[in-house]
Amino acid sequence: MRSGVYLWAVVAGFLVGVFARSFFPLGISFAVWTALLAVASVFFVRTTKGAIVVALVLLAFSGGIIRMNAAVMTGDQNVTAHIGENATLEGVVVQEPDVRDSGTLISIAADTLITKYEKNSIHAGILVQAPPHASVGYGDRVRAFGTLQLPESFDTGEGRQFEYPEYLAVQGMSYQLMRAQVETADGDWSGNPLKAFAIGVKELYLRGEEATLPEPEAGLAGGITVGDKRSIGPELSADFQRVSLIHMVVLSGYNITVVINAVARMLMWAPQLVRFGASGFVVVFFALMSGGAASAVRAGAMALLAVYAHASKRVFLASRALGVVALGMVLYNPFTLAFDPSFQLSALATIGLIMFTPIFSTWLRRVPERFGIREILSSTAGTQLAVLPFLLYQNGMLSVVALPANLLALAPVPFAMLFSFAAALGGMLFGSYATPLAAPAYLLLAYIIAVGKFFAGLPFAAVSLPVFSAWWMFAAYAALFCGAAWWYAGRSIPVSA
Repeated sequence: MRSGVYLWAVVAGFLVGVFARSFFPLGISFAVWTALLAVASVFFVRTTKGAIVVALVLLAFSGGIIRMNAAVMTGDQNVTAHIGENATLEGVVVQEPDVRDSGTLISIAADTLITKYEKNSIHAGILVQAPPHASVGYGDRVRAFGTLQLPESFDTGEGRQFEYPEYLAVQGMSYQLMRAQVETADGDWSGNPLKAFAIGVKELYLRGEEATLPEPEAGLAGGITVGDKRSIGPELSADFQRVSLIHMVVLSGYNITVVINAVARMLMWAPQLVRFGASGFVVVFFALMSGGAASAVRAGAMALLAVYAHASKRVFLASRALGVVALGMVLYNPFTLAFDPSFQLSALATIGLIMFTPIFSTWLRRVPERFGIREILSSTAGTQLAVLPFLLYQNGMLSVVALPANLLALAPVPFAMLFSFAAALGGMLFGSYATPLAAPAYLLLAYIIAVGKFFAGLPFAAVSLPVFSAWWMFAAYAALFCGAAWWYAGRSIPVSA
């Protein structure tokens, strides 16, 4: 267990260092002072286990500060000098364009700025707001003309601020080009072939869904299978948020695990190396289809660690896997920790699954296990409890019906995924002629939508809370984790670490 303590010392110290630097101007000198303090705690106090743990925490804390300092984007002076002006930019599309009813958001790595009087080489990430259905794709070299702006925070309602500049920084975007006209430019295609292939497969798959299923069932099918949430529509999206079902249209660990288990069953006859390789390919492919969304990367990485542990006959501790994956993701992109809601919700939901689900399972031991009712109810309660303080801080919406809505909607999801795959495959091969094959998928998807709409339509489905300080959120989590630790200690059951 000693290695577990040391691992958590490094993980916790690094994450706290990144988080602290995200909100406070801690410089390199402070990080060096903390590192020296860590060395002193070992050499001048005692070389004990406690001193080593403290030293590791301090060293990792200083490393987190240094990593976040290195990641802070200062912008490009040539771009900054033309803020508020019309300009032409050239660059490469680095993500799949986000097509919405109001327009298309295109993330480009810009390398050329053309103004009325000059042409400069630049290096900047710029989010381009283009008209709907702009005919550009991932990896294309494009030319965009519009008004340069710095992203600004905005009010989401009842005084809550959304830190939009930091959110875009997660994606490497420092500027916006508003009301832009976009066209392809001369130059070689510059994307990742595997990522482009994954995006192409997803688009073909979604067209197959649309050929055999009506809306909003086709949109929901795309959400639960490949994490596409653009097509469920604003009305259904609002209903799902109201009853805490919106996580269903995000590529989560649950969705990926269902697919991996299906692949494993299909390849039961194959050697272990083939099964592990196929599972790894599925994880990477799904992460690429999602555009590298934090929730999908975290879920995929943890699923891959679980598959590796099973293949190598090693013990798999989900809590350690979460710590290692979180450390790796934040090390790669420090902005993820404090400014990416998808990562935060995904990590909190996983913590709830690990820490609180066993507690609820014990409390609900009289609930029958048939059809996985107790497992679904316990895991739903655990994850909902873990994300609740964060969601209340973010949007103030307390869903009163989240538990029954999730219990009724989640049970058929594996079957809905299976039949949605079949419907999409039929649509890809035979177009609308395969519509009869989609009947099982349609019935299951319509049922899930009906559950969401029914609970969202109840007058007491959700309660809106006023704005409160983040300190109350931290206090709520401290109370939850201390309560869970007390529960485990009282039953001599160690929390898996």
